Amino acid sequence: MSESTATAARGATRSTGRTAAGPRRSLLRPLLLAVVLLVALALPLYVEEFWLRTGFAVCGAVVGAIGLNLLVGTTGQLSLAHAFFLAVGAVTYVFVSGESGGLGLADLSGLAWPPVVGMIAGVLLAGLAGLLFSPIAARLRGIYLGVASLGLVFIGQHVLNSWTQVTGGFNGRSAPEFSLFGFTFGNTDPDLYVLEVPFREAERLWYLGLVLALGAYLFARNLLRSRPGRALQTLRDSEVAASVMGVNVQRYKARVFLVSSMYAGLAGVMYALSIGSIAPESFGLEVSILYLAMIVLGGLGSVGGAVLGALFVSALPLVFQRYADVVPLVGGSGEGGLAPGEAARFLFGLAIILVILFQPAGLAGLADRFRRRGRDPGGGRPTSASAAATSSSTTAVPSDPPAQGSTS
Repeated sequence: MSESTATAARGATRSTGRTAAGPRRSLLRPLLLAVVLLVALALPLYVEEFWLRTGFAVCGAVVGAIGLNLLVGTTGQLSLAHAFFLAVGAVTYVFVSGESGGLGLADLSGLAWPPVVGMIAGVLLAGLAGLLFSPIAARLRGIYLGVASLGLVFIGQHVLNSWTQVTGGFNGRSAPEFSLFGFTFGNTDPDLYVLEVPFREAERLWYLGLVLALGAYLFARNLLRSRPGRALQTLRDSEVAASVMGVNVQRYKARVFLVSSMYAGLAGVMYALSIGSIAPESFGLEVSILYLAMIVLGGLGSVGGAVLGALFVSALPLVFQRYADVVPLVGGSGEGGLAPGEAARFLFGLAIILVILFQPAGLAGLADRFRRRGRDPGGGRPTSASAAATSSSTTAVPSDPPAQGSTS
């Protein structure tokens, strides 16, 4: 057998190995996702109320983090106004679906429309607010855009504290229970049991949050894989290059602000449902910074990274509060040690420093690194002397020149 025949045989063997491994890898990911989804669906049957409410809060944070990542991570536009758009969604939902009346100094007003209408109105109005701000965003970039967007947070704080008839002022306002087609996501009406397990508000909101977060994730993934998504990524690399390639920079900046603000509006509605009320201090600058921490820790430009970052940042303070008597250096109310929120902030800061120094791609990049190592244990290097010899002999044999007129 000639050297060229042997080389062709080795190439065919490697190609067959890759072809055989390809279907296994392609089937592993959908199977893993299906298992995770089944576990999430069965979770209310086995866990207590605390974890379900924490899970719904995490789902709301996931929606908001995905929206901010589309704006900052994918397009490269720094925004500190995410808390403002969350407030627009939450306040709109409470006003549209709430009832008039109130106690004390605040005479509250509301439209008493169905909660699903209030949710849709909150998403649309938040998107409209982002669209109105987009002309300013289209003319600024970097730190200047961040400072300009920061002004929206201060304006929002003033409106929330002053417009007491709608927001309830500094005392806040309770959020109406969510219902869909007559089904109430509350403790009763109707009474619901599954396998003799009562499904009350926490269980029902868990499924609602799961559906909304999954829908937000799939929409963002499909958006980034589409032609507009590729256009948004060119904006992050170079606006001049994107303009030369035919991308309408102003239009796409406006569109991504619209989409990101709608995500934030939905996250604001979910936050109001999770807490059961809204208050001005819930939408301050700290909220915008926490969302930035989510996408930095998870990985800028990665939808899956936004999910991981939101899970870490939003769940950690609640877990610390739950297990304050067990976690070292953390104490409950009136006890020694750090408060749960303060301990979580210290850990956030340390995590951000470590990510920036050692893993700039975030948790998503870390997952990709392990995935590549699993596919190629040698990291692209020969794993043995025989493999090195085989590689050397393969590269040393020149291939036949292509036929005249061939492009391969």
